[in-house]
Amino acid sequence: MNDDFYRIRRLPPYVIAEVNAMRAAARAAGEDIIDLGMGNPDLPPPPHVIDKLCEVARKPDAHGYSASKGIPGLRRAQAGYYQRRFGVELDPESEVVVTLGSKEGLANLAQAITAPGDVVLAPNPSYPIHTFGFIIAGATIRSVPTTPDERYWDALDRAVKFTVPKPSVLVVGYPSNPTAEVVDLAFYERLVAWAKEHQIWVLSDLAYSELYYDGVPTPSILQVPGAKDVAVEFTSMSKTYSMAGWRMGFAVGNKQLIAALTRVKSYLDYGAFTPIQAAAVAAINGPQDIVDQNRELYKRRRDILVESFGRAGWEIPPSRASMFCWAPLPPALAHLGSLEFSKQLLTHAQVAVAPGVGYGEDGEGYVRIAMVENEHRIRQAARNVKRYLQSMGVNSVAKKAG
Repeated sequence: MNDDFYRIRRLPPYVIAEVNAMRAAARAAGEDIIDLGMGNPDLPPPPHVIDKLCEVARKPDAHGYSASKGIPGLRRAQAGYYQRRFGVELDPESEVVVTLGSKEGLANLAQAITAPGDVVLAPNPSYPIHTFGFIIAGATIRSVPTTPDERYWDALDRAVKFTVPKPSVLVVGYPSNPTAEVVDLAFYERLVAWAKEHQIWVLSDLAYSELYYDGVPTPSILQVPGAKDVAVEFTSMSKTYSMAGWRMGFAVGNKQLIAALTRVKSYLDYGAFTPIQAAAVAAINGPQDIVDQNRELYKRRRDILVESFGRAGWEIPPSRASMFCWAPLPPALAHLGSLEFSKQLLTHAQVAVAPGVGYGEDGEGYVRIAMVENEHRIRQAARNVKRYLQSMGVNSVAKKAG
């Protein structure tokens, strides 16, 4: 029997899985691993959200099939969020669909709009689904930079000029996972004009919309007049409300793309468990204290990470947004490469990070550090890292940790 499956053959080894397997084995052996690798929030959702989940789950009629596109109240709640947060009006019926997390939404939209051989422009480095969702659908990926400078625009123009067939989709994601880069509304204005000029769909991943640290709220591409002509945007409740395991996300924007995603989803799922959707309504429409609290908590963790790792001898640039720091390898150890460095850090410092090469070849030379452990554990990680760096001949900063 032939097991050389076409789509599996197109997927390279998932290098991040190597570190994950090592981490699991170390924990199984009783080691105390400080996990800064996976972006898995360590905080609970607000109590009123859990209460709503339990309340609805106790109803006898709440356990049947739900609505694939999302219950009406949840689609209205997401439209209300966009109105309050961005001043963007959305039709809950035709411009909003509920997804099982933004990852599922991106993958299923790729299936809906991609033909084998289509060319998709995706950032490198980027969250893996931005590329592999389209690769699984049969597309060819042309990489563009993540950093939104003039080199980015030059890459877009070259892609349109020299790629055959012409690209049909551009994926963007800011705040970026993994690089934590941000953009302003002027960037999106230029991007929408470019997409309209070249008749290219834009898929915007805004999963970290509420985790910004410089006082300037993250914009949405849909704030640009006319953006809904070419763009859809994905958001997630995973980080904003600490609901990662609940798998709640949304796609909003262009009616044609939303209809395509809705139709494909109707063949594949019956939607999330109704009590989860009802609890998501409570999160979006209820008190928003947790949003500010989470933002302040991650900012505090970021500051401690940058300070304590810097004293340990590893200078890490402070991220402006997201729950990650994008850290260049210590110069003296850059020759190891991101995967080997990550393995050594896990083995010798009991600290797990994600190798940058797992997010694309341009991620080589970096690791992604997730701020998903408490402040005490982050400082403990820094002490472990210091011992490892010293064992490798890297001197720490000559200051006593605070």
